[in-house]
Amino acid sequence: MLVVDDEPTIAEVVARYLERAGYRTRVAGDGLEAIEAAAAQRPDLVVLDLMLPGLDGLEVMRRLRDREPERMPVILLTAKGEESDRVIGLRLGADDYVVKPFSPAELVARVDAVLRRVDTSPSRDAPLELSDVTIDPAARRVFVGGEEAQLTQREFDVLLFLARHPGQVFSRNQLMDAVWQYSFYTDTSTVTVHIRRLRSKIEPDPAQPRHIQTVWGVGYRFQP
Repeated sequence: MLVVDDEPTIAEVVARYLERAGYRTRVAGDGLEAIEAAAAQRPDLVVLDLMLPGLDGLEVMRRLRDREPERMPVILLTAKGEESDRVIGLRLGADDYVVKPFSPAELVARVDAVLRRVDTSPSRDAPLELSDVTIDPAARRVFVGGEEAQLTQREFDVLLFLARHPGQVFSRNQLMDAVWQYSFYTDTSTVTVHIRRLRSKIEPDPAQPRHIQTVWGVGYRFQP
């Protein structure tokens, strides 16, 4: 994972949150450094600030795409006033964008969603052993206490996303964006319904959930 931003504080925060989510990260402070870093070791995804000194983010993205025979996923970091550049970036093939100031947790959720779409991280298909819950992403099967839980496709996606970020809290909007991949939120009550169904299938006592916990006023988290 390559994080490109000329503001060291932002780059450091983004890299730290991505590392907590299990990604290995490198940081570049300008466009030329980003191109050199990508040439030295191809990243699975680039988090790219549009406003860079020297080469701007759009030119960096063009050059990265020209050099790489295989498509490289890109998420743009943009300011509120950069709408026209953001539109150009999406037309040039950016996979997503996040507007500053942003929630680092939201950025991680968007990274997960993009990587899931382009399937550049097969190592993440390894089974997750989480206390009494085992999740097999490749087979899309879940076992609780050694017995298989029968989950729907979306229930499995919600559980897998939360389990890949243990202890991290996600709002319903963030879950809609990461799991359902909706850019514009409609009725987020569907998240509540899926959480309730998941608890009924994997929790010994759904009324007092051990794994899928509610953080009141914020959202949900998975506790191993």
